[in-house]
Amino acid sequence: MARGYRSHVTPKKVSSTGGKDDTLLDISEVKHHAEDFFEKYRLIILGVFGGLVLIIGAWLLFKYMYQEPKNKEALEQMYQAEFLFEKDSFDLALNNPGGGFAGFAEIAENYGSTDAGNLAKYYAGVCCMHLRKFEDAKSYFEDYSASGNIMPVLKNGLLGDAYAELNDFDKALSFYEKAVSISDDELLTPAYLKKLGTLRQKQGDKEGALKAFKTIKDQYPDSPDGNGIDKYIIPLE
Repeated sequence: MARGYRSHVTPKKVSSTGGKDDTLLDISEVKHHAEDFFEKYRLIILGVFGGLVLIIGAWLLFKYMYQEPKNKEALEQMYQAEFLFEKDSFDLALNNPGGGFAGFAEIAENYGSTDAGNLAKYYAGVCCMHLRKFEDAKSYFEDYSASGNIMPVLKNGLLGDAYAELNDFDKALSFYEKAVSISDDELLTPAYLKKLGTLRQKQGDKEGALKAFKTIKDQYPDSPDGNGIDKYIIPLE
């Protein structure tokens, strides 16, 4: 009866006179099977290996010959827009910072695949919120890829703000709920809990509103939104 694969690779316990020869035979047999397998599937194996080499090579070429230089270029372009953003000159920062520099809108469009271009989408969204261009803001925030502990909270919270301004309150509630569940931030979480509670109350959900306000009182009493939260709780009890 033919032996299974395990018997080919596991030395058998035999007498001291024959064990070494049987073990050498087993190893030779495994080597023979391996050679047969490679010859049978040689083209497939080489094709897969070659494909992996091409994919890795293309990725490295894209990263170091295209993406990193474009990211550096985008960062250089963002300098003036960030300067104006810090001065609350949101229209100029978004569209025309001057000095030959691009605004956040142009950077987001032309460098969107880079890290700097991705960040420009966030900045552009915030500018649009201040300029009351809520549809545009919503589009920028939806395209923005957030990472880390803070930025996903901000992305979802700002999407909640944009939808609330557009009177799509169900969507706004959904994004506020995401914002408060993503991470536990001492400043942002209670801020969006308060917005969540206020909007729930406006929608007639007193129980949901009370739950949000009490979470602030119990878990974030020392936060800016925790100060004076009782005035929101008492009318609902």
